[in-house]
Amino acid sequence: MTFRSLALSNIRGNWRSYSAFFLSSVFSVMIFYIYAAFLYHPEVISGYIMAASKIRTGMVFCEYIIVIFSFLFVLYSNSAFLKTRQQEFGLFSLFGMTKVQLRKLVIYENAAIAFMAIVVGIGLGMLFSKLFFMALTVLLKLEETIPFAAPVKAIGLTAGGFFVLFMLISIWTALCIGRTEIVDLLKAARKPKGQLVFSPWLVAVAVFCLVAAYGMALAMNGGTFIILALPILVTVVIGTYFLFTQLSILLLRFIQKRASVYYKRTNMIVFAQLGYKIRDNARILFIVSILSAIIMTALGTVYILQIGGKKGILENSPFTLAYSETGLNTHDVIDPAELKRIVAEDGFTITKEAKAAGVLINRYAIQWGDEEFRDSESDALILSAADYNKLADATGQPSIQPENGKVILVSPFFRKDTKPSGVVKGTVNGKTAQFDISGVSNAKVMNWLQSNYYTFVMDDFSYIELTSGVPEDQLFTMYGYELSDWENAAATADKLSKQVPEEHQGQIDFRRAGNLEQMNETVSLTLFIGMFISLLFFIASGSMIYFKLFTELQEDQAQFRALTRIGMTKGEIRKIVVTQVGIVFFVPVVVGISHALFAMKALDNMMESSNWIYSFIVIGIYIAMQTLYFLVACSSYMKSMLRGASA
Repeated sequence: MTFRSLALSNIRGNWRSYSAFFLSSVFSVMIFYIYAAFLYHPEVISGYIMAASKIRTGMVFCEYIIVIFSFLFVLYSNSAFLKTRQQEFGLFSLFGMTKVQLRKLVIYENAAIAFMAIVVGIGLGMLFSKLFFMALTVLLKLEETIPFAAPVKAIGLTAGGFFVLFMLISIWTALCIGRTEIVDLLKAARKPKGQLVFSPWLVAVAVFCLVAAYGMALAMNGGTFIILALPILVTVVIGTYFLFTQLSILLLRFIQKRASVYYKRTNMIVFAQLGYKIRDNARILFIVSILSAIIMTALGTVYILQIGGKKGILENSPFTLAYSETGLNTHDVIDPAELKRIVAEDGFTITKEAKAAGVLINRYAIQWGDEEFRDSESDALILSAADYNKLADATGQPSIQPENGKVILVSPFFRKDTKPSGVVKGTVNGKTAQFDISGVSNAKVMNWLQSNYYTFVMDDFSYIELTSGVPEDQLFTMYGYELSDWENAAATADKLSKQVPEEHQGQIDFRRAGNLEQMNETVSLTLFIGMFISLLFFIASGSMIYFKLFTELQEDQAQFRALTRIGMTKGEIRKIVVTQVGIVFFVPVVVGISHALFAMKALDNMMESSNWIYSFIVIGIYIAMQTLYFLVACSSYMKSMLRGASA
């Protein structure tokens, strides 16, 4: 038997253990090739697809992430394989195989796995690249579908890069073989597990780090992000590591002392074995927890930014279409009748319509309390309470009632430390005017139209007195229109903008639908690109647990074989296995969810929004995917366990 045939025979014999590693490697190669196929696509390289520049940088970044992650994943997998095969290597050495021959065998095995993973990965990449290009065509709003192509550079980069990656790690791990004596290799599988021990001090460190990290996350805002971001990251990583290596053992000890729980049915076997599984797999559970937190936080952040972005657009632009004119009925910007005709022609209906006229206070200055007047070179708007409250009713804002002879400042941009009372002075219709400010209101009832950045609301009687000498053609008039299905009105808004003379372009705000379309395009592309990286992380993290289960399969089979001899039924074995595998699968997910929720809450604080609840949508999807993975892994593991237990 040659080394090549022996290597292939070993792969076939251990295929169930190799399968998770192989499939994860195939997925990594496939995603890398798909991204590379787009980056080296002839029409992208030539610049024919101009929109490709929007995502090219993101895809290059993703390629680096895939390579780094694949390197770490393959390195871990190979190291774990070597540890589980110590007895096998001991037998080979006993039969006369030298260290050099043993290393050669490992390199042959890894070369065979690498070759198969690369071939299958590139093949699947070619198969699914057309679907990828079609999806990008939709997201980039291209008129023609990106044609299928299999660039030679993409194939060469993927095949060469991953083969070098696999072989470098294989050589490194092979060099680590042979440092242990034969007798130790043969006894490796029969070494006693030892007692489960923990350090009270390290348990305290775990609790302190997690509590401190969560506390800092809740306290973090836009001003403290730079200060707290790194300490939160460090404390979360340290706390999570000691959670699995130390705190988990303390919790199991606590359960063991609860006789009513520990000695109930098969719980003693479940928890006795679970302690060793968690201890032996602590690093894997730690890595999976961090990966789960990264996946959910990244996707949740993009999703929350999309939700928050739309809310922000609606807050900044209460109306789909808004514009201002000088004069009550001049229509020098756009004729309302023409606007309504174009809107109806494009299939939209106007659901709300608002009009309000006010007077400008020129070169205004504001004084708060005993402070000096703060001069401004711009204008502000004075509205009557009646007109303001009509706009407030149309946009769902609370109405206000100013005191007689005083004004209320309305602006979503005023400083939060602004004092509640002050004075504003300026020029109204060429005459100096001064008014007391009785309060402030953080609201926005009309799109920003240059001179309404600050709006002062005055009681109706005082407003009539103020404007009695102001001619109608000097009033600042605002129009607002809300459209049905406004999310798809970007083309209509652009058409209306072209109807406005160049000198009046600064007096319109038709950008709401366009801003939403641009934001959705960016978010959709980010989600689309990031989804594959998240899937890669998800499959790899699940594969680590799956792989670890099967590396301990022979040991577990021996234990359950002994238990069946003393009368344990298959149903009881099934219950023990499902409970243990379920805990190992879902504990890191629960820890990752906890980390992600606090990260989302910190993001909410920084954005000064209340979109935190939307993160549960992403978390729900992740739990559903993890449950599906668990069912597949548990079913496969159960079949192997029952087969071994009954042998």
